[in-house]
Amino acid sequence: MFQQFSFKIRFQPYIWFVLLICGSFFASTAHAQRIATQVDVKILASGLQHPWGMAFLPDGKILVTERVGRLRIVTPDGRISAPVKNVPDVYSEKQGGLLDVALDPNYAANRLIYLSYAEPATSSGGTLASTAVARAELVDNSLTNIKVIFRQDPKTHGGQHFGSRLAFAPDGNLFITLGDRGSHMEEAQNPSNHIGTIIRIRPDGSIPDDNPFVKNPKAKPEIWSYGHRSVQGAAIHPETGELWIHEHGPRGGDEINIPKPGKNYGWPEANYGVHYSMIPIKDEHAEQGFEEPIYYWTPSVAPSGMLFYTGGLFPGWRGNLFIGTLAGQHLIRLTISNDKVLSEEQLLQNTVRLRDVEQGPEGAIYLLTDEEVGKILKMTPAAQ
Repeated sequence: MFQQFSFKIRFQPYIWFVLLICGSFFASTAHAQRIATQVDVKILASGLQHPWGMAFLPDGKILVTERVGRLRIVTPDGRISAPVKNVPDVYSEKQGGLLDVALDPNYAANRLIYLSYAEPATSSGGTLASTAVARAELVDNSLTNIKVIFRQDPKTHGGQHFGSRLAFAPDGNLFITLGDRGSHMEEAQNPSNHIGTIIRIRPDGSIPDDNPFVKNPKAKPEIWSYGHRSVQGAAIHPETGELWIHEHGPRGGDEINIPKPGKNYGWPEANYGVHYSMIPIKDEHAEQGFEEPIYYWTPSVAPSGMLFYTGGLFPGWRGNLFIGTLAGQHLIRLTISNDKVLSEEQLLQNTVRLRDVEQGPEGAIYLLTDEEVGKILKMTPAAQ
């Protein structure tokens, strides 16, 4: 059995720590599969204000969103650009702001990128907001030909639970993850709106003919699945092509789901946590006609960001699922078989809030820290 090390971490520019990652930890059912792996974690860039999402350009540069409403380009050696021009206005309050970024599958030919964000609107009762997605062409350090291809309906008051991750499926359709907007949780059971749903659209915003509710006049045709709380992680399985997501529970009950078309995932009628008011929630999903999560955490780890690792730098981790955590302040590594989670390991324990996790073109694992002075961390195997 490997020894489990405890350690304190202090960030220092462009240098970092080497740690032996091992140990066993709680989860819903699984025991950790221990793999002794030495890693270097270095600060690639610092000075980003609450960074939220990132995407790699073909030349190795990184597009990074800052929740306050800025989009940056970071070079492979860590230089941060001036803010990209013409980014849409955002509602930057609490959890709202500029959120995820994704490249079009044909980016090399069309230079199109996609941004999800909390979009504001004024009303007699104050500012309303909902999650929106815009498509634009990235030219030098500016966005052109901007088009909003999706708007969550309705817009509501409040700064909680916007989602939102973007994931392109192998068929070219775009998945958009949303939230229940906090005080509107009951509407997550109502597919006549977009509250608490996963959306599936074409890259131009049109609706695929095979969406599950496209012929249902009582449901929004963009909806893929519903009954979700706040989905801040999404990734396409590299072998099956299926969408995997994770979503925040209340007090406990963070879930991993594989959303199926037209299915109901139970929120707020079923969850393995309890409401913030301490009112219990039934944890029976199937008995109430809902889909069971394939995995969950109680107490909550507040997951954010999701990656299926396919690179060559960590061959022992190929096919594993990586998830950043906010409350947990660690990186989760899950071993997967088909649609089952076999084991969980916690890496980089007690470090910092991790908002996103992505794989770089060279196979390194990149992490965004959710801080006022946020960082991009680069994780590689330790030099032998």
